[in-house]
Amino acid sequence: MTLAGTLRPQYDCVVVGAGVLGLFTAHHLAQRLDPRRILVLDRGYLSAGASGRNGGGVRQQWEATATIRLAREAVAVYRRFPREFGYNPWFRQGGYLFLAFSEEEAGRLRKVSGVVRSEGLPVRWLEPHAIQRRVPALSTEGLVGATYLSSDGVIFPFPVLWGLYQDLRRRGVEVRTRTEVLGLSREGPQWSVGTSRGTVRTARVLNAAGGWSRDLSALAGLAVPNTPTRHEILATEPVKPFLDPMVVTLRRGLYLSQSMRGEIIGGFSLEHPGEGTSTMPSSSLFLREMSAQMARLFPPLASLRVLRSWAGFYDETPDGFPILGEDPRAPGFFHGNGFGGHGFMLAPAAAPRLASLLLGERTDLDDRLFGPGRFLGTKAARPVEGLTLG
Repeated sequence: MTLAGTLRPQYDCVVVGAGVLGLFTAHHLAQRLDPRRILVLDRGYLSAGASGRNGGGVRQQWEATATIRLAREAVAVYRRFPREFGYNPWFRQGGYLFLAFSEEEAGRLRKVSGVVRSEGLPVRWLEPHAIQRRVPALSTEGLVGATYLSSDGVIFPFPVLWGLYQDLRRRGVEVRTRTEVLGLSREGPQWSVGTSRGTVRTARVLNAAGGWSRDLSALAGLAVPNTPTRHEILATEPVKPFLDPMVVTLRRGLYLSQSMRGEIIGGFSLEHPGEGTSTMPSSSLFLREMSAQMARLFPPLASLRVLRSWAGFYDETPDGFPILGEDPRAPGFFHGNGFGGHGFMLAPAAAPRLASLLLGERTDLDDRLFGPGRFLGTKAARPVEGLTLG
């Protein structure tokens, strides 16, 4: 595997974005194509984007059956990840608690749980007294109830990225970090990809650039509805283990979990209009708001010290579904983006399907939900995946 020097002039496929989706897709492509003719590019270092800046949640509670099925498959992939890749991502299935603080929220969660149960997953509705038995430190003030699915959990992102990277390295796939795409143009059946290390040609380009996917599409002359949104997270000093499930509030999309070292990890999104994707700073406003919300939910945490905070970008779409597949306006240009904050949750299941699409094969993905063409033409009402928080 070449990490320095010039690029080859021609590749079968160029994957832009060495996050979890890009690396997983390259892994599947390498089993079908000559691995030496696959190029993965990233403008930063490994884990510089959202794949290295997330809270690690992996859940199967969603509003749409299509999303539930992808998430359930992803959970199965993560369970066997240590055996297949030789790296342990410490996938801890302590469950997810979605908290409702109003009857309206409770009704929404009950509806979600009905769809999840119809897919064969044993999600439960818990009354406040049952919630407090499960998490005694959680305040039940104003709490109406919660849904709980024990097979949801939390994963440590970095071993996943490193395991995928090392797999590609063994196979001979070329992964170039700190290599920025500067231009894209279509010349007949080929794409010319101009980079900071030279220009290459390929029949297929995959846009897996996460929060920068809109910018990459623009280089190809394509307008897409993706919106990058800054999401902030903090970690506290470690405390004695007390929190098994990930706790999420519908009210603000705030979530909290406890790491294996005892740290409390939590985050949510604040409005930062018009800032673009040039920087990813965490803000003092986030620290104040998050600290106050944590203390309200878990009063014993009020005096806990924050050790660090960071931020990353959600890559959001208007309907909450990712964009997966070939752009009908630009043959050979494929989208693997728009996951919001849930690329790590869905990438293991989306990636093999994307690899098949890149190879010209049909998949079980519904174009009306996931296809790039769904945002073109008619403005008719479409399904929406509304549970895009936490």
